Amino acid sequence: MSGGRHAVPVDVHLLAVREGKDGPEVLLSRRAGGVYAAGLWHLPSGHVDGPFEDAVTALVRETREETGLAVDPADVRAAVTVHHRAPSGHARIGVLFEVRRWDGTPKIMEPHVCDGMDWFAFDALPEPMVAYCRAGLDAYRAGAAMALHFQEPGDPIGHDPALDRLRLVPGPGPGLGPAPGPGPGLGLGLESGPGPGPGPAEAGPGAAVRDFTERAVGRIATWTDVSWARENSRVFRARGAAGGAWFVKVHQSEKFHRREVAALRGWVPRLGDAGPRLVAADPELRAIVVTAVGGRSLHGMVLTGAEERAVFEAIGALAARIHASPLTAAGDGVAPVGPYDRMERHLEAARTLLEPGDEERVRTAVAVARTFGPLAPVVTHGDLQPRNLLLDADGTVRVIDFERSEPQPRVRDFARLLGHLDGREDLATAFFAGYGRRPTGAEEAHLAAAAALDSVSGIAFGTRTGDPELVERGRRTLVRLRTGTTWPYARPGGAS
Repeated sequence: MSGGRHAVPVDVHLLAVREGKDGPEVLLSRRAGGVYAAGLWHLPSGHVDGPFEDAVTALVRETREETGLAVDPADVRAAVTVHHRAPSGHARIGVLFEVRRWDGTPKIMEPHVCDGMDWFAFDALPEPMVAYCRAGLDAYRAGAAMALHFQEPGDPIGHDPALDRLRLVPGPGPGLGPAPGPGPGLGLGLESGPGPGPGPAEAGPGAAVRDFTERAVGRIATWTDVSWARENSRVFRARGAAGGAWFVKVHQSEKFHRREVAALRGWVPRLGDAGPRLVAADPELRAIVVTAVGGRSLHGMVLTGAEERAVFEAIGALAARIHASPLTAAGDGVAPVGPYDRMERHLEAARTLLEPGDEERVRTAVAVARTFGPLAPVVTHGDLQPRNLLLDADGTVRVIDFERSEPQPRVRDFARLLGHLDGREDLATAFFAGYGRRPTGAEEAHLAAAAALDSVSGIAFGTRTGDPELVERGRRTLVRLRTGTTWPYARPGGAS
């Protein structure tokens, strides 16, 4: 070890959560006066006071000092820990605690440093908000036990979706020794495993969706919001009063609802236990109820090289099963859009976010693909990537989240996995061994074009919805196009 020990202050943050008329709400205060981040909303918080005060005691003390609420230490629940670095370079550890029971009514106790205090719905948080605080809330809603939020010099103190530095730290998985046992998979494109914690616990959807769910499966004892930490993600885990667990998803558009229902009624049942089952659907609410499936999300999972190869071979076999489904099982009554028909729309949405020359490179990749002629459509998942794949303890890979499913060339599903094959010939070989064959030269050219279009679409969508991972993946693909770098089975000119 070189240098001295790195010591950082420890913050404690109050996540006071109550049920509001439109769902769960969190208590926030607005900083004022000569304090750091004056004018920005933040969780009531403070520091652990010296080596003899523990974090729970500090939370109880700071809560009373700032809000006037009296909290019993027995009612304090660990929520998420955030390792944060401010734009100035100073780092700290923030421990967020959830509290749902207290005595008193919250009020401003320190008017010299606070000029506002109120309850806010989790999906209607105020602006401006301290970026550090928003990162903690987003990590809490995502169910993470720990997160990193390392800002760069020049970043604003206030939350800016375009500069979201949040990184969730995955929990234990199969690649880290004995797994804690397969919990119910979410079945809807969200992380599984130890569960999203309270995030916010027992926080359900609106009354209409609650009623729809209980008519389908019986009385629900607890609700847990397990939505992705991004806009328009509304997914809930529902546990029945008589046992059982289901997942309830409210789609952001009629199109996504229609696609997912068509897949769940059509080709997904042909996968057996490799996918969830549709229990109920309501087109007016754009809501579905599905069964849980076993496994943990591959998103962020740490595996050995041998485990990775086995997993990608299983993914290839699963992709082959999806693509072998009869096209009649994928129809939703709407003719599919051609693979390049959306090119102009995607480029227009991402144009201001691209580097000089990127648009022309994307157009060139598409033009090359078109010289090979069109590829035959098959049933596709539409978003085949680790966040929508679950790995069970026995090595079974399962797939979830079907709102982008439609008939398209099979390379559409390869494109989302391409970044994980970059520089990994062993994984590419394993995937296509499971798939049963390697792509043809025409498919390689179309795969390069599909990846190029997927990149600009991802940059635009990820920027708009606050998904930095999606943006970064798109930028990596454009770097490959920009530098002329090739990667396995996606050579821009195809192969003979």
